[in-house]
Amino acid sequence: MDGPGKVLVTGGVRSGKSTHAESLLAHAEQVAYLAPGPLPDAERDPDWAARVDQHRRRRPAHWHTVEGPDLAGALAAAEGAVLVDCLGTWLTAVVDQHRAWDLPTDDVRRLVEADLDRLLPVLADHPGPVVLVTNEVGMGVVPAHRSGRIFRDLLGVVNQAVARSCDEVHLVVAGRVLRL
Repeated sequence: MDGPGKVLVTGGVRSGKSTHAESLLAHAEQVAYLAPGPLPDAERDPDWAARVDQHRRRRPAHWHTVEGPDLAGALAAAEGAVLVDCLGTWLTAVVDQHRAWDLPTDDVRRLVEADLDRLLPVLADHPGPVVLVTNEVGMGVVPAHRSGRIFRDLLGVVNQAVARSCDEVHLVVAGRVLRL
């Protein structure tokens, strides 16, 4: 297989993980960039829209971008190398789609695990390299709000499951990469 195989890139916010993930596929002839989070709304959240725009401008012109929360479907349809940025925004979109933020924690977990169960076989079967970006959110302050605690806990579940399906995990801290 050309490229890095299956790699999960994790780290804190603004750690350099997206830049590192992009560098892993810099020489690939064909890259599908899957952005599975909420679509940017410049009126509701200009900061998020600016961040998404910065990522768009940084990508090479020959990369094909697919935006939207159907990560399993987008990955199944993708050819060549794939970059997923990021699992945290995907998780947010999944919980939003199910309107599950106020459901009991076990119910939210089951909904997320069902979507994860659809994603993992597609990830395992993809013939090209796949680099997935995620956030490492469990190493800091305990979130003050229930939604933050649910997100933190569920992203830990997602990260562990995806890491088991990957050949490597790269931890990015302050722009430095530690291969685990």
